[in-house]
Amino acid sequence: MQFTLIELWGHMGLFARLVVLVLALMSVSSLVIFGERLVVSLKSRAASRAFAEKVGPLLARGDFEDARAAARPKAEIGYLGRVIGAGLAAYASSAPGRLPAHGHERDGVFESVSRALERQAQREVLSLKRGYGLLATVGSTAPFVGLLGTVMGIVTAFQQMAASGSGGLGTVSAGIAEALVTTAFGLLVAIPAVMAYNYLQGWVDARAIDISESSNEFLDIVAKRLDGRLAPASEEAA
Repeated sequence: MQFTLIELWGHMGLFARLVVLVLALMSVSSLVIFGERLVVSLKSRAASRAFAEKVGPLLARGDFEDARAAARPKAEIGYLGRVIGAGLAAYASSAPGRLPAHGHERDGVFESVSRALERQAQREVLSLKRGYGLLATVGSTAPFVGLLGTVMGIVTAFQQMAASGSGGLGTVSAGIAEALVTTAFGLLVAIPAVMAYNYLQGWVDARAIDISESSNEFLDIVAKRLDGRLAPASEEAA
């Protein structure tokens, strides 16, 4: 027998073939998840950058109404736009009628905005991590699925050796080679999945820092607005 993939597949038992098919399904699933998450993440990052460039100057001038209007088309503003939009909505619903605000009134508005930013930031991070559990599962379990096929293949090889009544390496070498293929295939499935998971996880961690920094900057602007140190041009003219 030649130790080629086709020959090995032809001599594999039913259990080993099932293991290979399961590993193939796991591989395809992990690749699909990685591709989809990569495309979604890059699009969301580009939309977030565009939102920051558009809304940043408005917030710096204190134009909260214009900034809130820019944050309404949720499909095009990215994770950063949705977080800042939540903060703007919280400010609009709880801000006092006259500024500057003082005492409990000021603290209440500030805490409301802070909680809204934190809640939305958690939602966005969870949304960005959608599908990561499958990648982690494939990366951690694929080698063991392959090892299961190897163990069962070796058991089958020794059973065949016992049934034939002959021993020696030549008798079981073909069966062992077939069994080891499943372990190799399991590693080939797991390694790309682990690399993809680590890359995406690092990317999300970096975006979480971006969201946190942007939220803190927005809270600084809110504090200035509540203290009367920042007002849009229309209010200053009035």
